[in-house]
Amino acid sequence: GDRSRGSLNRKENSLGGADQCHFTIEGFIKALPRGPKANSNKQAGKDARLLTKFNAMKSSRLIFSFICVVSICSGVPNGLALTPAMGWNSWASFACLVNESVIYSTIDLMVKLKFPNHGYNYINLDDCWAGTRDSQGNIQADPKSFPSGIKALADYAHSKGLKFGIYSSAGVTTCAGRPGSLGYERNDAITYASWGIDYLKYDNCPDNQTAPPKIRYPVMSKALAGVDRPILYSLCEWGVENPTTWAPSIANSWRTTDDLKDTWDAMMRTALFNNLAADYAKPGAWNDPDQLQVGNGGMTTEEYRVHFSLWCIMKAPLLISTDLTKMSFPTLSILINDEVIAVNQDKLGVQGKIIFQDITHQVWVGPLSDGSKAVVVVGVLYLPQDISLPLQTLFGANRFKIRDLWARKDLGVFTDTFIAKQVPRHGCKMYRIKSV
Repeated sequence: GDRSRGSLNRKENSLGGADQCHFTIEGFIKALPRGPKANSNKQAGKDARLLTKFNAMKSSRLIFSFICVVSICSGVPNGLALTPAMGWNSWASFACLVNESVIYSTIDLMVKLKFPNHGYNYINLDDCWAGTRDSQGNIQADPKSFPSGIKALADYAHSKGLKFGIYSSAGVTTCAGRPGSLGYERNDAITYASWGIDYLKYDNCPDNQTAPPKIRYPVMSKALAGVDRPILYSLCEWGVENPTTWAPSIANSWRTTDDLKDTWDAMMRTALFNNLAADYAKPGAWNDPDQLQVGNGGMTTEEYRVHFSLWCIMKAPLLISTDLTKMSFPTLSILINDEVIAVNQDKLGVQGKIIFQDITHQVWVGPLSDGSKAVVVVGVLYLPQDISLPLQTLFGANRFKIRDLWARKDLGVFTDTFIAKQVPRHGCKMYRIKSV
């Protein structure tokens, strides 16, 4: 969901900040044709030229010069998020229409639909909950939308075996104009702990800040470390100041991009940007390409399956953002596929990467703790296609056992080459491949 924060479609990005870098990737993704005309020689030539530009950008010193010289800091020592966080967030479906009735009913539905059985355990209340500060500077909930107060919601979530998250911003106001935490970090951390908060999403509004994010965000990190309650710290500074180079030492996750729109083009563009930060992810410290849009209506079921597959192999936090009261069965079936979720929650904690792409498809691979590899094959152009995976070249062994994670079945043992059959356009296949 988009927020009114002055310059929403900012040109900066998490890995470089240059306009040329941003628009080259955007041009590559947005130029990919969406209809049968994809087979035309003229269009194919255009796509090839765009891909050449993208690959040149990806390998340019502009993007990777700082990656080679910046060491990766140790993670924030709070013992949280050893695997990516999983749960639900209110923003995309409810924005400022959220109220305590929505949150109470969502908690009940999360339990009724057995989401905790699949690993989803956070209920995160986003912007628009805050009212005013009292005479002591303590933040108060909006009495109209949350008459029972935030502690009552957190207590209810805890009574159902769930955890409860809240939102603020490293500014005078939040993105929706509610009171922010700048200058009140210690007060707010103490308040959150007293309410039983387990997770803080910390935004970057308003835009006209006098101090940069890497000055403002550590203040809240220190404040949270000073209270007698572990609170997962999730930065949402939209990737504007290369958070991969400083956030791992102060936070459990950090946004690498702007807010994710519910479209195929936006989702794929976001995945490409997040891919560039892969080496910085590790247990306790994760790249965050934003909450899941699965089920919100802007993509097809196949496209949502790609979305979920990529977020899982990239070890992204999995925060559902759809209205559970309107959720379809296909949406539910995507979100509770335990074999795909297991890739995201694998204890090795290594983010998967793109290892091959052209104008027709992408191949993403990530290592898992049992020695196997997770593989996502994404169809980008044309009609359904058979895609060859040279197993020995990719994985350096002779015999491989392959399991299809979406079909939930073993495909057998293969040597040399495996054919991913009939990969849909704007669809994917996801496999677990292990040498035997």
